[in-house]
Amino acid sequence: MRSPRPLRLLVMMPALNEAATIADVLARVPRTIDGIGSVEMLVVDDGSTDDTVALARAAGASVVSHGRNLGVGTALQTGLAEALRRGVDLAVNIDSDGQFAPEDIAKIVVPVVRDEADFVTASRFLDKALVPDMPGVKRLGNWGMARIISTLIKQRFEDVSCGFRCYNRETMLRLVLLGRFTYTQESFLVLSQKGLRLREMPMKVRGVREFGKSRVASNLWNYGWRTLGIIFGFIRDYSPGILFDNLTLALLGGAAGFGGFFVWHRLSSGQFSPHIWAGFVASFLFGLAILVFGLGQIALMVARLRSVQEQELYLVRRYLPRLGDPWDADA
Repeated sequence: MRSPRPLRLLVMMPALNEAATIADVLARVPRTIDGIGSVEMLVVDDGSTDDTVALARAAGASVVSHGRNLGVGTALQTGLAEALRRGVDLAVNIDSDGQFAPEDIAKIVVPVVRDEADFVTASRFLDKALVPDMPGVKRLGNWGMARIISTLIKQRFEDVSCGFRCYNRETMLRLVLLGRFTYTQESFLVLSQKGLRLREMPMKVRGVREFGKSRVASNLWNYGWRTLGIIFGFIRDYSPGILFDNLTLALLGGAAGFGGFFVWHRLSSGQFSPHIWAGFVASFLFGLAILVFGLGQIALMVARLRSVQEQELYLVRRYLPRLGDPWDADA
């Protein structure tokens, strides 16, 4: 019996002005991992103006440069596109700022190599003994976001915002992301719709950066607002029934309440005045409920079309022969 083909792993690192840490992080990436035949390194330069690119190349990594800052979400999409172009079997995304230990790459790939999961994310909060020191407001924000995402995908996760993750090839083929600002929560939402096996693994992570400020969470209010926008976009694009059905029921409930009061007043007093307004409000809410229900049906049809288009994209990615380099990875 022939032995299986050795697996290829691509380690992807988005980077924006990480000259202080990039060389050390790349040097610590394991070159030999059980179950992995080869390890490749890719730095996605998101508009750095320091020596990040030169140091990355000197450390043996390929570099893809955006030329200007496009956001962490776009950087991940660029890395995944390059992983698919190269035909690797697994991809690991890890920050280049040194908050994650590159040595743990050998751990996070294990469930994927064993075919126990399609997607694995490091978790800072799954093991209470490994919870990092961080500002209380950040801890609360992470907890709240994890609860929202877990409710939407109907699977419990303790950390949905960690940027240290492993993807198998099926996950890379299925993952369609639109957010430029971040990708962490959107990945959970999209992959849950595809029926892929999602798993989190406890990891020891530094709670704050050693150098500089976070690109994503430097302004927590902005981060929260833009992340909620991503969640709303997911509901709109994939599960519009959650929004439109609940809104329709709320409007019908209001119409029933005002209508019931109007009828009760008419029967008990024998006249419409002075609460005829309740009848008008009930009629307005009922009409609005019908309108919202109709819009919901249109949104559902659009969501179905999106699902068909993403299935077509998956088939193109999987079966269309790779066409040349979209980027010069060593330019």
